[in-house]
Amino acid sequence: MESRILGYVDGRLKESERLDVEKHLAECAPCALRVNEFSAVAGLLDELPLIEPSAEFDMRVHARVAAEPAAKASWWAWMHFSPRIAFAASMLLLLTLWLGYRTGTPTIAPNIPNDDQAMMQDLPVLEDHDVLQNFEPLKDLPPGPEDDDAEAQQPQRM
Repeated sequence: MESRILGYVDGRLKESERLDVEKHLAECAPCALRVNEFSAVAGLLDELPLIEPSAEFDMRVHARVAAEPAAKASWWAWMHFSPRIAFAASMLLLLTLWLGYRTGTPTIAPNIPNDDQAMMQDLPVLEDHDVLQNFEPLKDLPPGPEDDDAEAQQPQRM
């Protein structure tokens, strides 16, 4: 209603909008009071004498407008240097970089004992399945829990 009140007081609303405002004003006392206040101000302004500018004033205004340098309509006109914008952009860039380095994912080395680390360095050599399968020292090891599970899942051969 706030946006329609001045249009209603000035008589600029369409018929349907005017009827909606009048319906609202019948139910809403604060809006009706506001319309009465705006109407009173409009009535006071109507009582003031209308001041016509002199012909000399009109000529001076036209002369000043004509004397103004024509603004260059350049595509690059919006890029004029502004210290405030440059400062704000540089601070935004610094903040972005700082937050990026601060919240980056840190590389945490896994907590592995030294013996295991030495073994993991040789892991590419141990990846060959055929070498591991025929490696004699591994055959002497007792079967672990993983081996029992693997054997239980494989079908029995006859």
